[in-house]
Amino acid sequence: MTGVAYAAAPGAGGGAAGGIASFIPLILIFAVFYFMLIRPQQKQAKLQRQFLSDLKIGNKVVTTGGIHGTITGLTDSVVTLEIADKVRIKVSRASIGSPLNKEGAPAPIQKSGG
Repeated sequence: MTGVAYAAAPGAGGGAAGGIASFIPLILIFAVFYFMLIRPQQKQAKLQRQFLSDLKIGNKVVTTGGIHGTITGLTDSVVTLEIADKVRIKVSRASIGSPLNKEGAPAPIQKSGG
């Protein structure tokens, strides 16, 4: 009967190796989350920031609200879009979602060659 009590004692057996082994699954889960979720989101955010800093007059873009237009004016924080003939609106630079392709559909943001 006393053998069972000693086998269940907290200090018996594995010691430090048992403590490290219990953290291995947590480390693996964090690594999977980092490479599957966090890192791709950081890359996409970096591409979005680069896209917003590279905006030029004449670019065709779509806002995050779905408004399609051509850039006619730029400041540090405001973009003027022409959405129809002689119809211009001002939107925040951060609200520009993506460029438009030749067919007028939103194009994915891609890394520029450089």
